[in-house]
Amino acid sequence: MAYLELKNIYKSYGQGENETEVLSNINLTIEEGEFVAIVGFTGSGKTTLVNLINGLIQPTSGEVLFKGEPVVGTSHERGVIFQNYSLLPWLTVAQNIYMAVKEAFPKKSKKELNEIVKDYVEMVGLSHAINKRPNELSGGMRQRVAVARALAMKPEMIIMDEPLGALDALTRGNLQDEILNIWGKDKRTALLITNDVDEGIYMADRIIPLKPGPKATLGPEFKIDIERPRDKTELNDNESFKETRNSIIEYLMEIGNDRKSEAQEVFELPELEPKSFVGRFK
Repeated sequence: MAYLELKNIYKSYGQGENETEVLSNINLTIEEGEFVAIVGFTGSGKTTLVNLINGLIQPTSGEVLFKGEPVVGTSHERGVIFQNYSLLPWLTVAQNIYMAVKEAFPKKSKKELNEIVKDYVEMVGLSHAINKRPNELSGGMRQRVAVARALAMKPEMIIMDEPLGALDALTRGNLQDEILNIWGKDKRTALLITNDVDEGIYMADRIIPLKPGPKATLGPEFKIDIERPRDKTELNDNESFKETRNSIIEYLMEIGNDRKSEAQEVFELPELEPKSFVGRFK
């Protein structure tokens, strides 16, 4: 039995002439402990896919199964790191994380909860800002709080919706490594949504492209045959990395060009003559 399974997912919004078809014929299985990355274009329906898996929305047809059971709502078993920060502005860094941890571990003492908060704040390098509120933080720091909050709940599955896109290169690289370290300790199942092919290859076991919408669907999977732990400095000299990277980019370019061709339409312009405004304002 797959840990996560999407079966014949179709998702649309609206009805009749106003219906917008977002996802179609989505079939995906992820095994326990596996790290999968989905790479796609902006506007291809990646966030809709995340919301379906997390139970925030329901498919128009098809089924999402987590550990063999239908997903019918959100659960701290599936921790999500969103693109935006989703922090409560009136709470400090510690308080934002504490609320999530308390919800995930209601039987733990206040001391134990505070220790968890402290550990994860330190992990993302924000110990110096633990008592600051979101409006006192930079965008990158807010995203680090969001990462710490999701991971501190110790979810059985980590779902990441382009969580590192707003960060500077150094912070992004550090958090990639921290997420991999946490994943590697107990091999929690992970799904990464990204538009960065290199990030997907560095972090995942396999990459699956999401074709552009409308009616976006999944393309062929690319298995990452690179031994862990992976060293960023050595990847550029790794033949498997170069071959996989080129294959994925060529595929994305191909479907991107197909989308452009389909989008090109020829319009016949009406014959118009410019009006003369000479002397009108005298």
